[in-house]
Amino acid sequence: MNTSLATTARLTGAALRALLALTVVCGVLYPLAVTGLAQALFPHQANGSEVRSEGKVVGSSLIGQRYDLPLTKGDSTPAPDLRWFQPRPSDGLGENTVNTQYKLQVSGATNRAGDSPDLVKAVKAAKAAVLADNTAPGYTPKPSDIPADAVTSSGSGLDPDISPAYAALQIHRVAARNHLPVPEVTRLVTAHTTNRTLGFLGEPRVNVLELNVALGEVVRKG
Repeated sequence: MNTSLATTARLTGAALRALLALTVVCGVLYPLAVTGLAQALFPHQANGSEVRSEGKVVGSSLIGQRYDLPLTKGDSTPAPDLRWFQPRPSDGLGENTVNTQYKLQVSGATNRAGDSPDLVKAVKAAKAAVLADNTAPGYTPKPSDIPADAVTSSGSGLDPDISPAYAALQIHRVAARNHLPVPEVTRLVTAHTTNRTLGFLGEPRVNVLELNVALGEVVRKG
């Protein structure tokens, strides 16, 4: 009996020592080491790829944002603020008690099939809105100019990027709304266009938040 108790006590002690050691190594030392390395080698990415404007964090380059006018009485969705470059639609980001669009609590696509009447209707409505919104003095976009990302949401609904084609489609409207020369806005888009990673991965893209931050700086300078 005494031998059994002694064996149990010895094994329990060994287990507790192992638990303590693993807790210190895996729960304290390893996280501190990884965090330290991340902060030393990749501080921008480790801190959420923050984007700053006028000294304040305005978002993350990894997460899309809406640029809308305040919601008016009687409307279910706010109208886009056409002074800014607009992101992809975020139709998959419905609102509920824990989630509002682009608040990161929930993300997802619409999950509509390619032949869904609701999807076809939504795409047609989005196409008509893109044509109307981006018609500017001296510039009328053609239906064939509208890329897919202008009328469809991404798989997560949080895509921070748009295609160079969609950015180009918005140049005349943004220039007119902000009283800027078209070539100046074109240069902004070109400067914020990222090519394929390593030359062959992904597609060329424009980060909407970073582009709009740069646009805001130009507008403030007058």
